Amino acid sequence: ELLSPEDLVSTIDEYYKLFDQIVTQAGVEKIKTVGDCYICVSGVPIPAHNSAELMLDVAKTFLREMEKLNTERQRASKVCFELRIGMHTGPVIAGVVGTRKFAYDIWGDTVNTAARMEQHSEAGKINLSGATFRHLGNPEYCSHRGKVSAKNKGEIDMYWFSGG
Repeated sequence: ELLSPEDLVSTIDEYYKLFDQIVTQAGVEKIKTVGDCYICVSGVPIPAHNSAELMLDVAKTFLREMEKLNTERQRASKVCFELRIGMHTGPVIAGVVGTRKFAYDIWGDTVNTAARMEQHSEAGKINLSGATFRHLGNPEYCSHRGKVSAKNKGEIDMYWFSGG
């Protein structure tokens, strides 16, 4: 409501160009954007044994670089966005479907659970599922949030990433 449609698209574009640069450097696959949601995945199309670690590094870089961008935008009296991140680890299937406007996409329960992780995150935080926490080797730099009720998923163990 603070921005015209043109200014909103221009602002989102500034953030997404930053994210595109980060995922490209990390070798992570950008899947798509849906409004103000940026979806990326590691280990697709080429499986990676360290995909959770790689995605956590990307998430930390997103937060760090977004803080820098927001500082610049504040100095210029521009609207700033906040970022909340959700991560889940598990199997997906990837590919292209349909006959028009081809788009590479991913599907599976892992995608739905990752979306719930993002929905239950908070600005400036990384919310990890129990599966990701375990895949990372139960890191001590995470704090257990307990079981959180997630739409169509029931109770899910969630963890805040707190550094490391």
